[in-house]
Amino acid sequence: MRRNVSAHVPRAIRRCRRTACLIAGAALLPPLLILPMSGTDDPSDRRLQNAFTDAAREFQVPRSVLMSVAYMQSRWDSHPGAPSVSGGFGPMHLLDTGLVRSSAPSSAPRTPDGVHARPSAGAAGPSAGDITDAGPSGGHAVQPADLQHAARLIQVPVGRLRTDAVANVRGGAALLAATQTRLGKPLSSDPADWWEAVARFPGTRDVASAASYAADVFTVIRQGAHRTTAEGQDVSLPATPGVRPHHRAPVPQGPQRPKEVECPADLACDWLGAPYEEIAGLDDSDDTDDSDDSADTADTTDSADSPYGNHDLADRPRDQPIEYIVIHDTEAELASMFQTVQDPSEASWHYSIRSSDGHVTQHVQTKDEAWHSGSQFVNARSIGIEHEGFLTQPGTWYTERMYQTSARLVKFLAKKYAIPLDRQHIFGHDNVPSPTADAIPDMHDDPGPFWDWRHYFDLLGAPLRATAGPDSDMVTILPDYATNQPRFTGCTRSGSPCQPHGSSAVRLYTEPRENAPLIQDPGRKPDGDDSTEDVNDLGSRVSAGQSFAVADRSGEWTAIWFQGRKAWFKNPTAHPVAVGAAGRMVTPKEGLNEVPVFGRALPEEDAYPADVEEPTASPLPYSFQAGQRYVTQSGVGSSYTAKSFSDTPNPVVWGREKYYEIQFGHRLAYVRASDVDVVDSSAAAAGPQGEAAQPTGR
Repeated sequence: MRRNVSAHVPRAIRRCRRTACLIAGAALLPPLLILPMSGTDDPSDRRLQNAFTDAAREFQVPRSVLMSVAYMQSRWDSHPGAPSVSGGFGPMHLLDTGLVRSSAPSSAPRTPDGVHARPSAGAAGPSAGDITDAGPSGGHAVQPADLQHAARLIQVPVGRLRTDAVANVRGGAALLAATQTRLGKPLSSDPADWWEAVARFPGTRDVASAASYAADVFTVIRQGAHRTTAEGQDVSLPATPGVRPHHRAPVPQGPQRPKEVECPADLACDWLGAPYEEIAGLDDSDDTDDSDDSADTADTTDSADSPYGNHDLADRPRDQPIEYIVIHDTEAELASMFQTVQDPSEASWHYSIRSSDGHVTQHVQTKDEAWHSGSQFVNARSIGIEHEGFLTQPGTWYTERMYQTSARLVKFLAKKYAIPLDRQHIFGHDNVPSPTADAIPDMHDDPGPFWDWRHYFDLLGAPLRATAGPDSDMVTILPDYATNQPRFTGCTRSGSPCQPHGSSAVRLYTEPRENAPLIQDPGRKPDGDDSTEDVNDLGSRVSAGQSFAVADRSGEWTAIWFQGRKAWFKNPTAHPVAVGAAGRMVTPKEGLNEVPVFGRALPEEDAYPADVEEPTASPLPYSFQAGQRYVTQSGVGSSYTAKSFSDTPNPVVWGREKYYEIQFGHRLAYVRASDVDVVDSSAAAAGPQGEAAQPTGR
């Protein structure tokens, strides 16, 4: 989320109130894929592996415990000298608590006039059901994996633990051993004896989160793991299938989970409600903004009787299906976002996830529509999840705990509402279709090119992979995140290079050569300005998991149909950034030279009752011509809701017109089913093809 504007508040008021801009089952763990070896016998590639072995021996911690904790903390990536969003460093993700305290604002949410729901303790800190250490000394608060404490234990300067992976691993081992001793337990060579020390390592006070974390660590111990890290370190952990931890179930203390929360039972979740109220003192006649939808709100053409905020009552999935989950990042500290979500003149979203430990706070019931996506059509059919982080700060990496928790929550919601686990249903704020042509330049760009979609779908249990041979007429974008490091600018200031970083993005050119111009986006830059390498410029790039129709091939280059044009990317056989895909595409019906492309699926004209004003259908400024093809993974029914403040949900207008959702560019789009034919890819997919996809809806 990068900007918050209420749909029902006068424009002048909006400008001055944008405050935000200022585990559980082992089933969710991804397959521990064996990644390619580094291709060299250089001992430096085994430095991290040896560090785990040496530290385990030095501090009498089972190596499998130490390595599995590190895997859950960082997947063994070191990020040398670069902190996570929450101030964690190195493969053990040791938290520099002094750094966090000095930079973080107050975490107490604002509750003006006592109107809004107050957060439980976990909304900005510990959760309901806290735990404390229960060793002989008693009464110790659960401490995070504290970098400064670790430095004191191993007697090295704090700075070394930030930049030196070997010292970082030693510090983590020392912390585990110190916790085991404080619990009154022996420094046993049996991993099964270390459950409680493992549960306390990340500093999670919540019972459910601590137990989930430990369960995931022991799943890694049993399954083993092997990967090459972002720094080129080859690390292996042999499987130990027979390990079963010796532990007692922790007893929750304090208040139980709020009744409003909709989360898996084994996830730490709290409630901090968004307001649903009229905004006193504002005259709706002052609202002169007749644009369709310029930010994270409902469509502004849906004029309300009076200004209100900051979400809409609904009865989903009874009145409308929940078909999408939209992934955001906050672009602000979470404490600031808690203030924003309690302001009726601001945007809203369903869930927030804290970076440091993955703690979840819910703000809007999933049956209701939050104002989060920039499209009322998408808001009506989606759940929005904010992740604490900054897309222009790739050095402040998203934590593994946040990825893990988010995937757990999304998998729970996807199962509850039968949402397919694919990139046309689980997508970023930067993939949301613009509802109108005028709104395109204002659409948002988070979570950005540094969100690891490939890893995220591994965690969802729906790994992104090839489903056809390399010569298929469809491809799925699938770069290796760690080694795919396209050049970006603008992370710190305009035009300045960003530091190299793994990315899900692949850049597109007008011709099959690297010095060719980038593909231009006439919607994003209607004056004809060129696309750039700026981190916020989506005009010439695609992202991991998105699928496209192949338009051409030339040597190591592949062209796809992209916003009405051939767009080329380099796809060498030795290091491919896209793989063969099987599925279905749409193409204009015979006799049609071009068909319109839309950002929302609106009903036909005669579907609207007399008391509902028909919104203007605004085709997007792109060309979908005969002979072109775009991938579809589902059809959608047409619907529209005129919004106003009410004690009951606003009625939904359903049409007979059906649409297909397509991957048209970096963003999704819709085409009328009556304008297109559905065609299968030429290469057979793995598994049965099934019947042709049909649009659905009331």
